[in-house]
Amino acid sequence: MAPHTQYARSGDLNIAYQVVGEGPFDVLWIPGFVSNVELLWAEPSAARFLERLASFSRLILFDKRGTGLSDRVDPQMLPTLEERIDDARAVLDAAGSTSAALISHSEGGNMSILYAATHPERTRALVTTGVFAKRVWSPDYPWAPKPDDRKREIEELERTWGEYADVDHYAPSAAGDAAFRERLATYFRLSASPGGAAALFRMNTQIDVRAVLPTIRVPTLVLHRTGDRDAHVEEGRWIASQIPGARFVELPGDDHLPWVGDVDALLDEIEEFLTGVRPVRDPERVLTTLLFTDIVGSTRRAAELGDRRWRSLLDEHHAIVRVNLGRFRGREVDTAGDGFFATFDGPGRAIRAAWSIREQLKPLELEIRAGVHTGECELAGEAVRGIAVHAAARVAARAEPGQVLASSTVHDLVAGSGIRFRDAGRSDLKGVGEWQLYEVVDT
Repeated sequence: MAPHTQYARSGDLNIAYQVVGEGPFDVLWIPGFVSNVELLWAEPSAARFLERLASFSRLILFDKRGTGLSDRVDPQMLPTLEERIDDARAVLDAAGSTSAALISHSEGGNMSILYAATHPERTRALVTTGVFAKRVWSPDYPWAPKPDDRKREIEELERTWGEYADVDHYAPSAAGDAAFRERLATYFRLSASPGGAAALFRMNTQIDVRAVLPTIRVPTLVLHRTGDRDAHVEEGRWIASQIPGARFVELPGDDHLPWVGDVDALLDEIEEFLTGVRPVRDPERVLTTLLFTDIVGSTRRAAELGDRRWRSLLDEHHAIVRVNLGRFRGREVDTAGDGFFATFDGPGRAIRAAWSIREQLKPLELEIRAGVHTGECELAGEAVRGIAVHAAARVAARAEPGQVLASSTVHDLVAGSGIRFRDAGRSDLKGVGEWQLYEVVDT
């Protein structure tokens, strides 16, 4: 659930804000050019990003005037940076904050840079991610778009606003996620109107904070991803060079949105900079279902067919396995020769995937053995570790040719699913103890 939204009065306008966490110091999150403080929590990756910030601070976030839940403004009367800084100060006052670390993204960097320079007594530190100092090209600032390109960009934005989100540009690592693409488009629609979004783009085009950078006197961290498609990494490096004592950290990745891609790497840098301690995370532990398969008599079959024909047959086997992993929501973890190791978020799907693979391989005169087990595993990146992995491998090793063998844990978890089993007796699984096993006879 999104935190409670409150309002701070800034001049004649109401500015929406939220306060999350009870950390030892305040952090003010300044978003990009549009935002919606409530809808942002509906995006799982963004919610996780904000929760992590709130885990070591008292996090304050707000919608700038003209966006999200804050009062709208006349598109013909664009807010100045000074007015937006007044809004930030009003939010901090309403939240009872006398000093805060500023964390900003993209266009929000302009605000944070000017605020830090203007109010150093209220700025604990300055952290930026993927920011720019100027948004139109000039010979001494070659990273920004040319004026004609910027004009076309604004016209295109207003014409297509909310129809789709340019995920390929802002979050390329999520480009294949259709649900994320739709959620981002909805977020944009509910953060500003087409005219308002275009007006904000025009305002950003006029901003130039280069002269302010050398006047910043607070601890500063400039973060930038190497392949950021909206703000060039050389731009971030130059900005850091203009701020006295600033630290520049270049991170791998192409995403402009900070809550997409390798978020932990970015947050680790922020947490260490603000707290002095780099977090040590335990491996994530989850309950998962594991499937091991391998081809029966593969060595003999390969000798009969010869290398070329066996390679072709093995490619067909791999294709069938992968189609069924996709069909039953499995994730391929490892492939070694003729064997597969995959994980599933449910034991029923793992059993049905194994059964389907077995049946589809019969016309190729290939026979597999398969083992299924459910247990707690450690997830470390793409790796899956733990006793449960060894148990699943031992179950598979006990399977006869053509058998799909399951542990008692799997048998008990799929009760009522319609999957039928035959008692396969108890077996001592080397290193993991004695287990009751069951043969799948129908799905």
